[in-house]
Amino acid sequence: MRRWWPLGLAVLLALLPYGQAFNAPGTLNLLALCLVFAGLAAGYDLLFGRTGLLSFGHALYFAIGAYLTVILMNHGFALPVAALLAMVAGTAVAALLGAVALRVDGIAFSMVTLAFAQVGAIIVARDPGGLTGGEEGATIAQGMPDALVGVVNTVNLYWLALAYLVVVLVVLHRVGRSPAGRVLSAIRDDARRVGVLGLSPYRYKLMSFVLAGALAALGGTVYVLVVGGAAPHLSSSDLTLTLLVMVVLGGPGSRFGPALGGALFTFLDYQLTDYATDLPGPLAQPMFVLGVVFILAVYFFPGGLARIGVTLPGWLRRPARQEA
Repeated sequence: MRRWWPLGLAVLLALLPYGQAFNAPGTLNLLALCLVFAGLAAGYDLLFGRTGLLSFGHALYFAIGAYLTVILMNHGFALPVAALLAMVAGTAVAALLGAVALRVDGIAFSMVTLAFAQVGAIIVARDPGGLTGGEEGATIAQGMPDALVGVVNTVNLYWLALAYLVVVLVVLHRVGRSPAGRVLSAIRDDARRVGVLGLSPYRYKLMSFVLAGALAALGGTVYVLVVGGAAPHLSSSDLTLTLLVMVVLGGPGSRFGPALGGALFTFLDYQLTDYATDLPGPLAQPMFVLGVVFILAVYFFPGGLARIGVTLPGWLRRPARQEA
């Protein structure tokens, strides 16, 4: 029975728009964004939590998927073709940059990925050929299918975002249960031991890097369909740092923790932006509140929200031990 509860949860999420409390365009749009970033955080965890690679440039592939989808659709490409080409481009760039970055380990690898991300952010800001829109960003001017246009069709965007999250989780589940997934876990624990066994850590790391990049590019396509365009912050290293916070909040290396962290962080971010302006002092800054929530969550639940069932009973038993 326990193996089927994820399927039941997916069905429940699919039926959510039929509930009166959620069947409002604004609510569905926010939930769609939560699902997109849940999938993006889960994909990033393939690198950070499952392979032990701390990349500061993961947002670059998300931005490639987003911007290329907008650019191709505005140049007359149909959505399926634009989405496919954007994902292929994101995968190819991830393979190219990963092949270079993975030649080094540790903090040097993180700095190389950060450098690539900065190059991508500069290219987006320079607006080459008027394609990216510079600081203004780029919006989808044509080519949106009728089923995804208009307030009444917001529910279709929600289901599209849910489908993306399901695809990411299924792919990660299959990878995690495969021999390659077990090698990635071994690399995270001790890459040199994997090398001693005759396996190539570099090849497996590159596979993880490319797959995570492809999932991020696909997420970029879904994101621009939900919001209608791409903005420069998608290519910034700040977004990658936000993904890192999402993964740590949810529980790196866990089955559903990163997705939970991504959805919860996105929900709080948007909700606090609406309500925090009425609060006094630093509480008026949403990032300040999110930072405090993150610190408290890491302190009380060091394994992330995914391990709350393990850590919470320990905290509840602590006062009883002290009294004894």
